[in-house]
Amino acid sequence: MTDYKARRTMMVDTQVRPSDVTKFPIIDAMLSVPREDFVPASLREAAYVGENIALGANRVMLEPRTLAKMLDALSIEPDHVVLDLGCGLGYSTAILAKMAEFVVAVEDDADNATQAQNILSESGVDNAAVMQGALRDGAAKSAPYDIVMIQGAVEVVPDAILAQLRDGGRIACIFAEGALGVVRVGHKIDGAVNWRYAFNAGAPVLSGFQKEAAFSL
Repeated sequence: MTDYKARRTMMVDTQVRPSDVTKFPIIDAMLSVPREDFVPASLREAAYVGENIALGANRVMLEPRTLAKMLDALSIEPDHVVLDLGCGLGYSTAILAKMAEFVVAVEDDADNATQAQNILSESGVDNAAVMQGALRDGAAKSAPYDIVMIQGAVEVVPDAILAQLRDGGRIACIFAEGALGVVRVGHKIDGAVNWRYAFNAGAPVLSGFQKEAAFSL
């Protein structure tokens, strides 16, 4: 029988801590949330590998290092309300729910959204809700948010998403730049979002977050 608790500890000790992520709330959440419950059944044995896990339809669960470093850069507080875009089967939402007051997750795949909500409920996560809808639209009804996380790469962040971020709030996502990806954290000040480099990471570009092709004759 697989000892997933031991694998979680190894994940934190070999992938998270060596990446200079040491804040207790992040370490505690990643040690306690069973990552293997939030992947397709056929991939449970691969749940703790140090790479993105394919969820189908060009979507991934971000590798532990990338997720942990994004969380670290966002400085999430216990009274924060978080928007989690592209939650997949809900792992990132479960981690965020351990750290924040409430999490609104959005998933565009109807089956994944239903499955994510079921897994979260079965896991006793009662401070998160999964909405099904286009990721680029966010979840305006519950806005504004203190924190926005995008679980995949973007070429551009739609204005509709930035509008849902509270003034003084923070957003983190992976910007696809050629073969590489760059994680930036945006700070919203006086209605404008100022982006700062955080670290390098990669993931597929999410549907609805591509740049519009320039028109040419």
